[in-house]
Amino acid sequence: MKRALVLVDIQKDYFPGGKKPLPGMEEASRKASKLLSYFRETGQSVFHIHHIATRPGSAFFIQDTDGAKVHPSVAPKADEEVITKAHPNSFLNTALLDLLRAGRHDEVVICGAMSNMCIDATTRAAADFGFKCTVIHDACAASDLIFAERKVPAPDVHAAFMAALSAAYARVVTLDEFVMNADRKA
Repeated sequence: MKRALVLVDIQKDYFPGGKKPLPGMEEASRKASKLLSYFRETGQSVFHIHHIATRPGSAFFIQDTDGAKVHPSVAPKADEEVITKAHPNSFLNTALLDLLRAGRHDEVVICGAMSNMCIDATTRAAADFGFKCTVIHDACAASDLIFAERKVPAPDVHAAFMAALSAAYARVVTLDEFVMNADRKA
């Protein structure tokens, strides 16, 4: 089984002071940073997904702004792929699928933001393309949502999306569970 890490949209606008700060993003990025270190130390592939807004009226991830930059906690190295996307699904109109297939990867490990948008869309697409998917849920962050005039707090949004993904699309685990099981298989 050849794994690749897919870090989705861990960008400055999602952090305090950004244009769309997410509850729990700082802790999620700390976990993502540890996960990234693990993949680097074990010589496994890493793909950084970078969202640039193209829709008129977009409020965040605007090209050439500080908020659109990748957060320093997961800054890519020169030899790591950086893929720019304009949609929630990291595969849509990008080279991600071709690069994963060219590298003969059959498993993707996904983390980042937002749980309720890009993590969900990317994980479902990866599963549909036949990849075994693992989502590191404590390395992801969600936003508060409003539905039918009811505010749904970010932790509840995150839990609902992780529960849905774990039902049919991915193994959903903590960073510690992932590393412990990965080391056991090595």
